[in-house]
Amino acid sequence: MMQHVVLLLLGAHLASAGKHSLRYFYTGVSALNDFPEFTAVGLVDEGPFTYFDSNTKRTVPKTEWMRQNVGADYWDRETQTFTGAHQSFKVSIQNVMKRFNQTTGVHSWQLMYGCELDDDGTKRGYFQYGYDGEDFVSLDKSTLSWTAASPEAVFTKHKWEADRAFAEYWKGYLENTCIEWVQKYVGYGKSTLERKDAPEVFLLQKDSSSPVLCQATGFYPSNIMMTWQKKGEEHHEDVEVGTTLPNVDGTFQKTVTLSVKPEEWKNNRDDYRCVVQHVGAAKNIVVTVDDIRSNPGSDNKIAIIVGCLVGFVVLAVVVGLIFWRKSNGYGRASTKDSDSENSDQALDKVNAKYRIA
Repeated sequence: MMQHVVLLLLGAHLASAGKHSLRYFYTGVSALNDFPEFTAVGLVDEGPFTYFDSNTKRTVPKTEWMRQNVGADYWDRETQTFTGAHQSFKVSIQNVMKRFNQTTGVHSWQLMYGCELDDDGTKRGYFQYGYDGEDFVSLDKSTLSWTAASPEAVFTKHKWEADRAFAEYWKGYLENTCIEWVQKYVGYGKSTLERKDAPEVFLLQKDSSSPVLCQATGFYPSNIMMTWQKKGEEHHEDVEVGTTLPNVDGTFQKTVTLSVKPEEWKNNRDDYRCVVQHVGAAKNIVVTVDDIRSNPGSDNKIAIIVGCLVGFVVLAVVVGLIFWRKSNGYGRASTKDSDSENSDQALDKVNAKYRIA
């Protein structure tokens, strides 16, 4: 279950050629002994470049270009920021649990914020919180208001709207400071972040009655178009498009699966082909069924790819890369303020960037 949520996150907000992004994911959890109580990870163009957790209590670089371009004062400031966020997250998760009438169990309070800069100068920014894998409250920069995604979030909406300076701070950060840091980070890691690595593409099938996987790996940036074609036309029926996942070397991989009835495959298999488009490839990459690799479990190269993926998923869970994107609403619960929430005012003042829910 946890791995499934992580995979959803990793496939979100794909970077494209000419677009650069900076985003942060914070995750606070309750009653989960196997993981840190709080984690924060920063990503540039979907790749982790900085990491903090409440166990180690320090911020560390995740790329060589960050290690080489910033000094100890940068990491000290980041550690102070994340330490402050950790304290507000501890209180917020307890407050939100009360609003859902929850007293025990594993729960998560999450923040995702960041910005994107296109090569034509277009800018975008976002700041939103989630609870237990669902949207909770988000900032509307145009109106400096907060959007509640459920009845339980209404109290937080009103509480934060009473402090206009909070929304003004984040609007300024997302539209200016964040963009400046995107440009700065891309400058630091230009040779890495602006490279164009073409994918290697191959077909996998366990046996003649199994689905056929078209897998692309080793490509950068992450934006890629993969389709199945039948008789030269795009084929969408019985096709499952996987999420784009990072490899441990900073490149990406993606799989598009074709599942057809054995009889259809037996009679018409030569009509199918996988077509891949990527900025790193001079032309479309076309793979036909003649290139199918049978019994992928015995292929050493595939085993390495799977091993790398599993390793990253484990790392991602620890880091707290969890994102919420579900359509179901929350059940109703009391949104009445409590004495403990009133006592949060002092902590709110200390944490100018992160308010208590």
